[in-house]
Formats: sequence, structure tokens, C-alpha cells
Amino acid sequence: MTEVDTLVTPEMEERKGVWGTETVSFPVSESDIRKWAIAVYWPETPPRLYWDGEYARTTRWGGIVAPEDFNPFAWPVPTGTFEPVGAVPGQQNQRGGNLLNGGQVDTFGARIRPGDVITSRTRLARWEERYGRNGLTLFTYIETEWRNQNGEFVKSRVATVIRY
Repeated sequence: MTEVDTLVTPEMEERKGVWGTETVSFPVSESDIRKWAIAVYWPETPPRLYWDGEYARTTRWGGIVAPEDFNPFAWPVPTGTFEPVGAVPGQQNQRGGNLLNGGQVDTFGARIRPGDVITSRTRLARWEERYGRNGLTLFTYIETEWRNQNGEFVKSRVATVIRY
């Protein structure tokens, strides 16, 4: 197999740091939060903060909030056109076509509450290339950011895609 100088494509260079199309969630309901908490904590009872409004009002949050892993995009929302921001899957027969999930790191901000509308956007944040036991390896970092209807930071996720 021919050696490759780089796995970074011109499309990646062009997309680096550029936020893609925004996706907007439906308004989050108290029922959405309750059902998510029940599913996540099953078969245990979820913390009252996620389903008992009277109790939740006595907490520092002053009302029901969603668990931090709550995903308002778990239900289909109109997304428009999808533009890839990193490695393109389906290239297994090409050099750099082997893909691995390198994990993710989440950072949390404001809690999601009933009535919130979350806006998500994604970008190719950066990459690193280095040689490993499989040859030239590309670590691609894709950042997703969520903000609520007030512009408050809710969450970011940096996912790592490994190509070799």
C-alpha cells in the first residue's frame, strides 16, 4: 500500500472551525423529563428532582430540571440539510478509511428545564496526525454545542474520531 503524507482532506481544511447548520429542539416538557428519568434509572425510582414539582421547588433549582444526560434531540426534529464535519464513513477500502470511536468528553452548563428550547450546532474543531502501529493515524475532534432559548450554554461534547 502506498504511503500517504496526510489524511487531512481539503474539505476538512475548509470546514475546520466552521459551525454547521443549527438544529432546534421542540420545547422540552415536564413529561419528556419524567419519561427520560424513568428510563435512565429503571428499575429504580428516579430522583424526585426530575418528576416531583412540589419537591423540586424546595431545591436549589427551584423546580424540575432534566438529568444532565437528557437529550432533547432524541425525538425527531426537522434538521434540514446535513453536512459532514469530519471523517466521512464508508471509505474502508481507502487509506484512512478505518474508523474508530475515540470517545467523548461532555461539559455541562445550565440545566434543561420544562419549556426550554435547545439549539445545537456542530463543527470540526481540530485534528492531530501522528504515526501509530497502523501507520498514519488521524485524530479528529468534533465539537457539538447546545444553548437554550436565552443563549445560555447548556452543554458541549467533543467527540473523537480515529482514522487510519
